[in-house]
Amino acid sequence: MTNEDLQLQFETRRHFFSRCGVGLGKLALLSLLNDGKSFAAPPAAVANPLHTKPGHFPAKAKNVIYLFMAGAPSQFELYDFKPALQKYHNQPVPDEMMAGKRFAFMDTFSKEKPKLLGTTREFKQHGQSGAWFSELLPHMSGIADDITFLKGVAAENFNHGPAKCFANTGSTRFGRPSMGSWITYGIGSESNDLPGFVVLQSGPRGPRGGAALWSGGFLPTAYQGVPFRSGGDPILDLSRPKGISADTQGETIQTIRDLNLSQLTESGDPEIATRVASYEMAYRMQTSGPELIDFSKESKETLEMYGAEPGKASYANNCLLARRLVERGVRFVQLYHTDWDHHADLGQPLNQVTREIDQPTAALIRDLKQRGLLEDTLVVWGGEFGRTPMGEVRESGKAGRNHHIDAFTLWMAGGGVKPGRTVGGTDEFGFSPTGDRTDLHDVHATMLHLLGLDHSKLTYRFQGRDFRLTDVSGRVIDKLFT
Repeated sequence: MTNEDLQLQFETRRHFFSRCGVGLGKLALLSLLNDGKSFAAPPAAVANPLHTKPGHFPAKAKNVIYLFMAGAPSQFELYDFKPALQKYHNQPVPDEMMAGKRFAFMDTFSKEKPKLLGTTREFKQHGQSGAWFSELLPHMSGIADDITFLKGVAAENFNHGPAKCFANTGSTRFGRPSMGSWITYGIGSESNDLPGFVVLQSGPRGPRGGAALWSGGFLPTAYQGVPFRSGGDPILDLSRPKGISADTQGETIQTIRDLNLSQLTESGDPEIATRVASYEMAYRMQTSGPELIDFSKESKETLEMYGAEPGKASYANNCLLARRLVERGVRFVQLYHTDWDHHADLGQPLNQVTREIDQPTAALIRDLKQRGLLEDTLVVWGGEFGRTPMGEVRESGKAGRNHHIDAFTLWMAGGGVKPGRTVGGTDEFGFSPTGDRTDLHDVHATMLHLLGLDHSKLTYRFQGRDFRLTDVSGRVIDKLFT
């Protein structure tokens, strides 16, 4: 019997019992009761699916802000200075480097071998850590001693869609729960008036994969990401409709709640509890939502530090919103900034996108640190994979870089991570990792560990199997915090 047959059979039985007025929830309860008492009345209150829960062990971090650079930034133009690439610029790639490798837009069997590409960007070392930054990141170079680089990270797929899915959900297959969903499922959220998992987007378009990247997958929908806007109502249709009084709206919501509780008692379906909680959350957000995006109480100095403009949809505004969200107890905030896919030109397009993120990213770290929030907030910066040390020529006189999944760079700050360090490394051309292999499952395992969760124990049974964010692999990168 297929999974589809089993699901259909389950749904058919559920509908049968429901129509008979019995309900699976009542049958389950009856099987547990030994005293013969009648079924309980509908509960007076429904437990909030996002209530805080203890982790598996004491946590180092309480919240996460994940700055996801959709499209895969070139580490060779930002953080990874490789003198050998400059020395051997425009020379054919050694045969041994290409053996057995596949690339999205590069034929390894072509008679004309790809050529190494040195960067045109100037690099300098910064801070006591001596971390390398290019001239494209003048603001972020100022926080060199507050962040820790993780280099030589490997991904699983060299195409953007499945690679983004893997980076966000631990699987190249769409339909799995995202990081934020797993985390809020595991430990809930400390915010009563805002969702536990909030998504903020900037750039000319949304990331490939869209809502699947912050989906709750097969987890209860209470744990899926909620996209917010940075201007107007954070969520469309949040405001009370014209002509409807607060009393009328409150009575309507109470009536809907009573109907849902009646159905919950009959069916035992956890999605109904989610529905009740979402109605009540939306009602509270009519106050908390507008207050969240009201920057009028932020100082002029803070707005200038971020480069934020009230009411404007921008990465800078989203970084400031991220700080305001974790201040209010939101567990997981994900920022997506697009347009990092530079195959044809590492010039002006890269200049533009780094200008958009450099100042606000540095401001976010400084602001969290000044307010005493960085200690409890884990900030992660990175994309779905990296870029090749070989060039890709698509236009005359211009060069870009292809997708590379074997060795890329991301960084972390706060949340128990030891600052001012570099963990891992790559060879002289930045083509392969040196030392132990680190992949994104290891990154996920480490993030969960910092939040007090054992990645091998955070599971959810679905279709007869226990699933987890790290699938059947993953190891904690303890060098990041020991």
